[in-house]
Amino acid sequence: MRWRFTQWDEAVNADKAGRVAALSEEIGWIESQRREMMDFQQMIESGEIPKRIAHNDTKISNILFDDDGNVLCVIDLDTVMSNSSLCDFGDAIRSYTNTGAEDDPSLENVSMSMEMFTAYTEGYLSERHDTLTDSEKQWLAFSARFITFEQVLRFLMDYIDGDTYYKIAYPEHNLVRTRAQYRLLRSMEEQYPEMCRTVSDILSKHK
Repeated sequence: MRWRFTQWDEAVNADKAGRVAALSEEIGWIESQRREMMDFQQMIESGEIPKRIAHNDTKISNILFDDDGNVLCVIDLDTVMSNSSLCDFGDAIRSYTNTGAEDDPSLENVSMSMEMFTAYTEGYLSERHDTLTDSEKQWLAFSARFITFEQVLRFLMDYIDGDTYYKIAYPEHNLVRTRAQYRLLRSMEEQYPEMCRTVSDILSKHK
């Protein structure tokens, strides 16, 4: 996240595509979240939230299944490195619980499914409850917001920079992706108290 904000500052200051003036509301919102997101990043950097071996791209398309739906293996291992395992959890929640597409132009389709959040968290904690630290457990639900915010930041940054990094399917695709991920993030924020209670309830079953 620290590097993403460095890139963000450079893109906004350069304004290569001349798009900043029309995005004052979106840029203001990003800036309003900077401190909270960087506080979480600082906990990872300080070791309060430990680093482990993490995949760093846990979307469903990076898992191979057989014809019966059984997991064969995880793929796309070029992203594996030292990071908080909460980033893997958060990205999985971002990917699996979205009721719409990552780049859905119809924002009414996009929300976080609490049912899917609960199901994934139950499965995750059934395997990880005794290996996570107290700080990891405390920030588990927040990690979904953290990773989804990062996607909003990345897509909007690339739109501001003239769509130079992410491949786009059509004009303003990165702006469409920004808005879809922002809608998903807002849904997470609306349900965040319930997400935290769900994590707590599931952990209590494993004491």
